[in-house]
Amino acid sequence: MWTFKQSHVEPLQNAAKTFEEETGISVDVQAYTPDDAFITKVQAAAQTGDLPDVMEVHTHGDDFTFGGAGLLEDLSDDVDDDWSSRFLPAVAEDGTVTPAYYEQSLAEGSKTAGIEEGQRFSVPFTIGTFGIVYANKERLEAAGVTEAPTTWEEFVAALDAVKKTNPDDGGVSIGFQSSTTGLEWLMQPMAYGQLGKDDFGALFGQDPAKNFASPHGVKVLETYNQIQPYWMPGTQSLTIDDADIAFAQGKSTFDIGGTFTLAFLAQNGMDAENIVTFPVPAPEGGAIDDLQLAPFGLTGLSVSATTGNKDGALQWIKYLSEQDVAATFAKDALDVPPVDLGDDPSSTVGPVLGAMIGAFGEGENAYNPGDTSYRPAAYDAAQVGDAVMELTPLATQDVATVSTTVATLIDTFWSQSK
Repeated sequence: MWTFKQSHVEPLQNAAKTFEEETGISVDVQAYTPDDAFITKVQAAAQTGDLPDVMEVHTHGDDFTFGGAGLLEDLSDDVDDDWSSRFLPAVAEDGTVTPAYYEQSLAEGSKTAGIEEGQRFSVPFTIGTFGIVYANKERLEAAGVTEAPTTWEEFVAALDAVKKTNPDDGGVSIGFQSSTTGLEWLMQPMAYGQLGKDDFGALFGQDPAKNFASPHGVKVLETYNQIQPYWMPGTQSLTIDDADIAFAQGKSTFDIGGTFTLAFLAQNGMDAENIVTFPVPAPEGGAIDDLQLAPFGLTGLSVSATTGNKDGALQWIKYLSEQDVAATFAKDALDVPPVDLGDDPSSTVGPVLGAMIGAFGEGENAYNPGDTSYRPAAYDAAQVGDAVMELTPLATQDVATVSTTVATLIDTFWSQSK
């Protein structure tokens, strides 16, 4: 088995030991990192006929690219209802070619050319979402914050309390070198909770009474701007990794990321027991009282089309989706599994992962970063993110100016989409 995630090697090896004890089938786990090196390795092995039996792949990415090229088995007849029922409903069908993905594959130059509707090239292995706040537990407690914030106002109050006790390193870090992080990981989840699904989507629409230049848009930007006093100095120039490392090193007290951030923090020396996580909360009196986050597939497991042991490969990836096996892997890898861990996930994977899983939801009360249906086809998130950065953290423009700028940009994107 090959993976592109070094942090998954030891947890997979641990699972492989128990799998061999139960089945007599041995699994050799190898990592090729970073992602580009993994893809190059797969492409080279495809030419020489040396592909592994199983690969960990990016969901709706590598699985479709490799599948369209004929490198992977179509698992649509192998994943039955019983197997699918192990997964959370929101991700149970991940790895399957939907009509929308098939249409995308037909575009000129598509990396997924060759896939067919209904084919399945992976099963879920790890899932996650954006909009997770990481906080230094010891510093929170020292500042008198003993519970994770459940509203935007409580979040801002926690920022203020910690800033007073830690004036030099009590701030928030985020990888603003990519301007979309603040926009999509922090502002948009908050705005979704503040306005609700329909009015949130209308911010990106063409109705001037509801877009970013409207009172709704101004309100969102004013609320988001409440973070301005609490950014870690220099965060506007940090990469995503740099921002996470700053948090792990104690240079910030809060870090904005996704569920996938936890493993990286641990790799960089952060003690998971000193972390409190919570989803970006909605403001008090907003449209959604209990804002949740919709999970989506991050990685999946695929079977090579040239495997000489398909039955063994299927046994292995099905074994990894057993509840106890998935829970153990999650604890070892600090990654969120796609299986249903019951009503109290913290009891099986610990409080940090459990809190993130507890934030998952579906339906209109869950912000889904994967749903972009409300945006124009020509939408450029980087341009919008750049404009919002002028408000915060750069503080070079005020709310009124930024609201008009963003609304004008989105109007332009709609015009370009016609």
